[in-house]
Amino acid sequence: MNPRLSRRRFIKGVIASGVAVSSTSLWFKATGQTQVAGSVERLLRLNVNGVIRNVDVSPQETLTTTLRYKLGLTGTKLGCNRGECGACTVLVDDVPTYACSILTQSVRDKVIETIEGLESATGELHPVQQAFVEELSPQCGYCTPGQVMSAIGLLRSNPTPDHEDVRQALAGNICRCGAYESYVQGVLRAARIG
Repeated sequence: MNPRLSRRRFIKGVIASGVAVSSTSLWFKATGQTQVAGSVERLLRLNVNGVIRNVDVSPQETLTTTLRYKLGLTGTKLGCNRGECGACTVLVDDVPTYACSILTQSVRDKVIETIEGLESATGELHPVQQAFVEELSPQCGYCTPGQVMSAIGLLRSNPTPDHEDVRQALAGNICRCGAYESYVQGVLRAARIG
């Protein structure tokens, strides 16, 4: 190992290069210059759970990565990371969306809602969450945030779904414990009380 390159110097260099890259878009805005065609702005303003958040995003960063590792919203679970399991489901403009399969850059002008955004001021559970508890839907709980967000997306577009509507809406969410019917019954209960 080169004695002049310590771990501390290496980390400082990485941090400095990240700051330089993320501040480029601010420099362009401050000087009134436009960015080169095809370049991607790194500092984004995202509307997440009703709060505008500034975040430094790399061009190929998925929404799951941004939510979990940049914004600390770990309720959005990272399961397969290939858009197959539904554990990372969030609402983007009220549409259930796999956060692992969408780039953060593509949702800059949209409203993003995660499981954390359901928290009420009084601490009460959302009607879907309460119905899932009453139906004993969650088993290990890993898929539950994605199931909840898919259910809310359904109920916002169809407040009175039937059994088949619910099955179709939750079809993109894999439950390793096999509690599918409990989740379906939870959504139907939420539709009745909500």
